[in-house]
Amino acid sequence: MSELLTAVVGVGGPAAAVVGGARLARHRFPAVHWSVIGLPTTVARMHLTYRDVMDSCGLTATPSRRARASARLRNTSPVPATPRRGRLRPNTGGFTIRLRMRPGQDPSDFTAASDRLRHAWGVQAVHVRSVESGWVELRVLGRDVLKDVRMPRVRSDFLRVPIALRIDGLPHVRDFRSVPHELVLGATQSGKSMYQRALVRGIAPQPVALVGIDCKWGVELAPFAPRLSALATDPDLAENLLNVLVDEMEDRYLLIRRSQGLSLDDEDAEITSDIWGLPKDERPPPIVLLLDEIAELFLTAGGKEEEKRRQRIVNALIRLAQLGRAAGIYLEACGQRFGAELGNGATMLRAQLTGRVCHRVNDEASARMALADIGDDAVMAATAIHADRPGTAVAADTSGGWTHIRTPEHDLADVSWACVEYAHMVPDMPSLAPFAPSVTLAATPVPATVKAP
Repeated sequence: MSELLTAVVGVGGPAAAVVGGARLARHRFPAVHWSVIGLPTTVARMHLTYRDVMDSCGLTATPSRRARASARLRNTSPVPATPRRGRLRPNTGGFTIRLRMRPGQDPSDFTAASDRLRHAWGVQAVHVRSVESGWVELRVLGRDVLKDVRMPRVRSDFLRVPIALRIDGLPHVRDFRSVPHELVLGATQSGKSMYQRALVRGIAPQPVALVGIDCKWGVELAPFAPRLSALATDPDLAENLLNVLVDEMEDRYLLIRRSQGLSLDDEDAEITSDIWGLPKDERPPPIVLLLDEIAELFLTAGGKEEEKRRQRIVNALIRLAQLGRAAGIYLEACGQRFGAELGNGATMLRAQLTGRVCHRVNDEASARMALADIGDDAVMAATAIHADRPGTAVAADTSGGWTHIRTPEHDLADVSWACVEYAHMVPDMPSLAPFAPSVTLAATPVPATVKAP
């Protein structure tokens, strides 16, 4: 009996240690656990069950004539044709594999079966996207990538900044050239400020003019002062700054118009309708306008003068949103709510903001302000965001597509230090000089580490 007990302890002890270590690694080091244990297990399971899973999910097709004739010769039943598999590409959170669809199949067939594929292969999620004619790509995730955000290494291009991580493991990139204006909504402590910090941190090294309007006495944008070309901290300053931006926009349109006065005899002449077609030595720097708590620009105490000022501010914002793209002026509007109850012009301005990012909100009406144009499913997804996951949001645009994203936590001191480091990237723009924020270099922030929530 003692020998049996010794044998059990000798075998069970190490086995328990291995199981316990694997569980600990899964929670503490999910990327390592996936690479060592999860990936080989999942790939083996997928290869062993591939034909049966495809058949049960309705992703097989009628066998070809040759296959049916061969089956008759062997006196067996023809085997349904499965999508042909391409090369499997592993990554730290899962793997991707391309499938060649059979005739008559559609990417929507695989999207509808993604949840069944997830359960069959025992993974966190399966995301489907069409890559080219006849092919779909399955992005299989072995862990919840939004639980412990680890941004992939993505090189920032000009006016393209990776800000957050999407639920499918790909980076969410803020591309100002394709989506010039964006609305970011979210309740207090929802992660809206983290999104803004990530944007500032990503755009700081680029030759772009950053302009801020923060009517909360500048508490949100003042730490970025070394990198800002202009900052307004009250409605009166905001009105003057917006008027200067409108004048700047008009000057840029005149510059573009002058470049169109080309001779018809010049065969190599190029006519442009925006600043990007201008010669580099004549092209003005792009401007990114950060609007923190945009509702403060719409609210008034009820006086006639304040109401007139409000209307002038709204008119200037609408003009910038309608015409700013070609002039290289881009809007990034943040707030807790932004609906018709703010008064005249709110709905018209919101309609010009193509990009939509909705963090956790306090009510469904707030989510509808951002995502009603996208679809009811996006609205419901935004209202289901938990308070214990700050930085999680629904990112969408008016084309109808949307996805969950989560911004990693950026320490304010770290972003402020980046603004000091790249202060030399502030473009020389005399029109904005009167609004340049004062910077006290003696109060240089100490850099901190970047954490994930």
